[in-house]
Order: sequence, then structure tokens, then C-alpha cells
Amino acid sequence: MTILCVRFQLPPMYEAALPQLLGLLEEFTPVVEALPPDGALADLRGAERYFGRDAVELASVIRVRALALYGIDCVTGAGPGPMLARMALRDARPGLTRAVPEGEERDFLAGKPVVALPGVGTATARTLCEYGLDTLGRVAAAPLSTLQRLVGAKAGRELHEKANGVDRGRVVPNGVSRSLATERPFTRDELDPGRHRRALLSAAEELGARLRAVDKVCRTLTLTVRYADRSATTRSRTLPEPTAHSAALTRAAYGMYEALGLQRARVRSIALRTEGLAPAEQASHQLTFDPVDEKVRRIEEVADRARAKFGPRAVMPGSLAA
Repeated sequence: MTILCVRFQLPPMYEAALPQLLGLLEEFTPVVEALPPDGALADLRGAERYFGRDAVELASVIRVRALALYGIDCVTGAGPGPMLARMALRDARPGLTRAVPEGEERDFLAGKPVVALPGVGTATARTLCEYGLDTLGRVAAAPLSTLQRLVGAKAGRELHEKANGVDRGRVVPNGVSRSLATERPFTRDELDPGRHRRALLSAAEELGARLRAVDKVCRTLTLTVRYADRSATTRSRTLPEPTAHSAALTRAAYGMYEALGLQRARVRSIALRTEGLAPAEQASHQLTFDPVDEKVRRIEEVADRARAKFGPRAVMPGSLAA
């Protein structure tokens, strides 16, 4: 177990603490990969030898230091590779690191549904389930040729390897990506999908206005839904073109939300993050010749001028909805 996947339990709107927490991890190893908004991967191969402790013991030290220095708890998964560490994190709890020892990868994966494997989407999972391959144990036992006929040569080979616990990923050191984020907490655990969508609309309009204010466009939008039991779901989507257009951000946010298929979920907060920021003058815009889209963009320009002159509350969130 040489890889840790750590998720810090950051309070809402406290993501600025992540660089400091990454610095804490870098006291143990220089090989740290940020996973905004609240996580990181750390390769501890050298640290295990240097400190004379295994990854689980080092995870306990990291948790204690995060609590002592920043008052922030964390959950941790450990495994021989990044994929297994990420999957182990889903079973972790504060104070209890979920570890996948070397040699036990197949046992850890066997009972999990195929959709739990990174890279397996709903369409692939549906195809596999139609043939009775509904768990990773059954996928691992299936002949490689069968998987390749079902999902393709390359995808079948990767699926076969991952289901058998072969993790070829590696930790790539980086910094916290430049991004903008906003969060909409609810005053109580919210069940109403309509209120969820209104929160998404408000957040997307805010991010669009902030991007346009600094002359930036974004390439990726990330949605994080936090639930009453303190768990969270995060999804990212690469946009068709770099944009700061609030309507485009709203459509992408709605699409990710609908894909979650939440059924009576008690949602505590909804957050959006724009990533892959670039100067607006370097971005191209595909002309649609859609009069509605052009009208909305003109309204955005007027609203931006009103904000610049009278302040951010000059235009109420949701007033630009098409």
C-alpha cells in the first residue's frame, strides 16, 4: 500500500485551505497530486522507507496534523495504485483508513458493481449487466476475448486488467488548478429537485459573471453535491467550447445533475467549479445564428455593465434565465 487518496472535510466556501493541506502532505512526499476541490493523491513509496512506517500509519499522522494545525478532519484510502486508493476512499470513515493490501486487490474488487470501477459509465455497465457481468468479480473471471467483443478491443483489455486489480496509474505532481468556485448551502437538508435546480441556476450565473469580469473562459465545469450523511458526489464535464456564457454553464450543470438520477436525496449543498481557465480573447466562439442565444448574450452584457456600475447585487440571480 504505497498510494494514499485523501479527502479533507473542508467546510463550505473554505477551499482556500487546500494549498496549505497539500503542503502538509508534501512534508512526507514530494509526489502529491491535487484533486480539487478537497482532495489529493500522495505516493508514499519513499516515505515508507524514510519514516519506517507503512501508509496506514502515515495516514494517521497526517490526519492528526490536519486536525491540530487547521482543525480539518479527513478520510483516507490506501492501495497499491491510484485507482485502488480512490476506490478504497469510498469505504473510508474519519479516523479509519480503508486499505487494500497488495495481493488482495481481486478480493477487494470482487463484490463491487461494475459501475464502481473508474472509467465504466452507465452505457458500458448496462451492456455488461445484460450478459450477467454485474460485478467486478464476474468481469475478472470472464475471458478477455468476451469483454473485447462486448466493449471493444482496447476498452475490453483495460476493463479486464482493472477488474483483476492491475492498476497502471501513477501520481502526477501538480498544483491546485486555477479555478473559480461557488457553493449554495441549503438552510435544511433539501429534497426538492426544483430547489436543487434553482441553486444550480444561481451558481452558474454567478460563475459566468465572475468569469466575464476577469475576461476569462473555462473549459471544464465540476458539480459537487453534498448530502445529509456528509458524503458527496462529484462529476466533471468538458464543455463543447471554452465559455463564460451563463446559459452554457447552466445547461452543463443541469445535464450533470440529471445524470446523477437522485431519488429523494437529502442534499445539504450544491457547488459548481469552473476549471481550465484561459484568457477570453484566445477563445473562439461557434456562431449558432440562434436569435435567442444572441439575445441572452446581449442581456448578459447589459447586466455585466450594471454590476460594474452598481455592484454585484444590481442583477438578481436567476434574472437572466432563458
